[in-house]
Amino acid sequence: MSANSAEPTAPLDVVLVKAGRTKIRYPAGLLGDDGTRIAVRAPWAGSGVRDFGFVRFEAGDVFTEYYWRDRWYSVKEVRAADGTLKGWYCDITRPAVRTDGELVVEDLDLDLWRSADGSDVRRLDEDEFAESGLTETDPEAASAALAALDELETLARTGDFDRLLT
Repeated sequence: MSANSAEPTAPLDVVLVKAGRTKIRYPAGLLGDDGTRIAVRAPWAGSGVRDFGFVRFEAGDVFTEYYWRDRWYSVKEVRAADGTLKGWYCDITRPAVRTDGELVVEDLDLDLWRSADGSDVRRLDEDEFAESGLTETDPEAASAALAALDELETLARTGDFDRLLT
């Protein structure tokens, strides 16, 4: 059964850390945790509308988010208030850490977008990643981040993307 059809079972705070500081913290409902992959659902946690040009995140949007303890990314399925699938926003992160009541992930600046129909796959924020200095301060993490972005892009373009979420 897809996590999208499951009802949240427990509250959990998602904490997104960037450059050593909390970027955002928001409540989510835990859908499942199999020891490797953690799935949560949360309403759009941003303030106001975030218009990227190719997609808008706004009040009423619902995010079903998938995090892994052994992968360098997270995948967020984005649906409008009426249930229409907008697409998937993927963050390149260090592997997720779940503790009592919190799911902590460190954002490494790189992102990927895949539209609902798969026709629009785009790498995002490569300039921010380059400016972050991670390649100099933590070359192993930088290498893992770039490999994760390449993996996600390949999955998004070849039609194998959905297998990540089942």
